[in-house]
Amino acid sequence: MTTQLTWLGHGSWSIQIDEHQVLLDPFLNESPVAPIKADEVDADVILVSHGHFDHVADVPSIANRTGATVVAIFEIAEWFQKNHGVQETIGMNLGGTLKLPWGHVKMTPALHSSKLPDGSDGGVAAGFLLKVGQKRVYFACDTALFSDMKLIGDVGVDLAVLPIGDHFTMGPEDSIAAINLIQPRRVAPAHYNTFPPIVQDVEAWASRVKADTSSDPVVIDPGGTILLDS
Repeated sequence: MTTQLTWLGHGSWSIQIDEHQVLLDPFLNESPVAPIKADEVDADVILVSHGHFDHVADVPSIANRTGATVVAIFEIAEWFQKNHGVQETIGMNLGGTLKLPWGHVKMTPALHSSKLPDGSDGGVAAGFLLKVGQKRVYFACDTALFSDMKLIGDVGVDLAVLPIGDHFTMGPEDSIAAINLIQPRRVAPAHYNTFPPIVQDVEAWASRVKADTSSDPVVIDPGGTILLDS
């Protein structure tokens, strides 16, 4: 089983697992850095971490076009059903796990707000720990640093994707602390350089990762891919 992760800019990822296609937080049509638009992607499953517009904007159109199942915190799953006619949803909550044809998803905590674009309650923000074969990928999604990241990392994380943009999430400094808690084999940055408040020097960040952690940084441009053999 081979997994290919493509960064679609900001917090958006496309994850190809053999014949299965997973999207995380697709924000494409209004993103200034996305390499493709919402009508150009396919999906079997769409993972949604929280309710902010830059993580849910394109979910309904993609889900309704492809028939993908939307996996999100319970309140957001209900919101997609009631307000956007999304037929296939699975509502979860923190700590819950879900078995899918290609592996397992665990919904992990995140420290962030989660109000939906129309002001509706989006429950709480989350991250995702994916198990594909014998490999684990941790998407911290939008979050501040928190000490229980160590518990997430204790299972053995092959790739961690962490926000480094600062302002709305943790920045480079706190991401180094997070990496040392999680101890992933490799780490990739996300949620940076989309808008002026979150512009970062990613090469300087990668140098810090090499100097101050035991993890290998993986820096790609939007549209770039990371291979994970499992």
